[in-house]
Amino acid sequence: MSVTISCGKQHFPSLCVICKTKLVKNGRNAAGNQRWKCPTCGASSLRKRPDRSQLFTLRTFIDWLLGKHEQAVLDGTQTGRSFRRHIAWCWELRPRIPATGVIYDVIQIDGFNLRTGWCVLVATHRGAVVAAQWCSREGYAAWSALMKRLPPPHLVVCDGGPGMHAALREHWPETRVQRCLVHLQRNVRKYVTTRSKTAAGKGLWGLAKKLTSVKTVDTAEAWTRLLLAWESEHLHLTKARTYRKDGIEVPSWAKPGQQWWYTHQRLRSGHQVLRRVIQKGHLFTFLDPDLQHLRAPVTTNEIEGGTNSQMRAMLRHHRGMPEEHQRRAIEWWLYMHSEVPDPAKVLSEHEPQSSGLPRPEHTTPDPGTALYDTGLDQGEGLWLRRGWAGRG
Repeated sequence: MSVTISCGKQHFPSLCVICKTKLVKNGRNAAGNQRWKCPTCGASSLRKRPDRSQLFTLRTFIDWLLGKHEQAVLDGTQTGRSFRRHIAWCWELRPRIPATGVIYDVIQIDGFNLRTGWCVLVATHRGAVVAAQWCSREGYAAWSALMKRLPPPHLVVCDGGPGMHAALREHWPETRVQRCLVHLQRNVRKYVTTRSKTAAGKGLWGLAKKLTSVKTVDTAEAWTRLLLAWESEHLHLTKARTYRKDGIEVPSWAKPGQQWWYTHQRLRSGHQVLRRVIQKGHLFTFLDPDLQHLRAPVTTNEIEGGTNSQMRAMLRHHRGMPEEHQRRAIEWWLYMHSEVPDPAKVLSEHEPQSSGLPRPEHTTPDPGTALYDTGLDQGEGLWLRRGWAGRG
């Protein structure tokens, strides 16, 4: 036996309880645990490390959550019930990405929507997650909560969410913005499609497809000249109007009582998508001479493919989890892909939840003889008798 000195959650063997001699290592037992022996009296003991056992269980839980192994395989059984029982307490842990205060040169931001109605906003830097925020939708308040945790970067790459850009103007007013060119292509395609039957629609979709091929200032100027040429030929179509009084069939999207509408509404919307981004100066920000040394990406493919799609694959592999477990799985994935993940620190900062009301020290006192009961009592003339009723 030995006395242990506790240091936080660390326990180290000290002196023998019998003769107060310092213990020495004495091999390991069949389970692989370190044995300790007193060199004077020969007393042997084991080194108990409950913190190491919990950390081992937590790492096993994380490996299963972020991996592709089945519970039955890790447990060595057919059902995996023992594995679920051993890791049940791990679902209480909530890892949080700490704010470092580092000023990043380029940050990508995007949102990931769960089918349960939740959304998590993610900010990454060169592939590492630097901040995350839960919300019900991608609105101004949620983006503001995320941006308050980070110092304003030099450049942010994002899509075109209105709440996001309102928060950018409020919290990161000096940060330059680069719109994701792939999202811009998708926005144009939503209106003119890839199989437009008009020359104007085909030309506008052709301009959108060329966006991702712009790499230099010369190619950006060439793309701008193509846009001006398209506008000189087809811009009048985006201003054409149709009036209800002419007796033409009213489109399904027209409001009741609306007297006129744009004849080529979808073509107009697709053109305005490009024009709004150009007017804000968010189209070719990465070509600015002051930002070219950053080698900034022009799309959010890194966060879409490296973060969102990986979390979606994890939830698909562990499909069937309740909503709370899905959220905890997302938190663990983001934390383990942050800059400095440390599960041991998360475990040390965790405060276990109470299992319920404390058990009373004393039981209910004996009430004594029952006044009313269902048992037989000879004092009341009720007793077990022999023979046939009515005869001795």
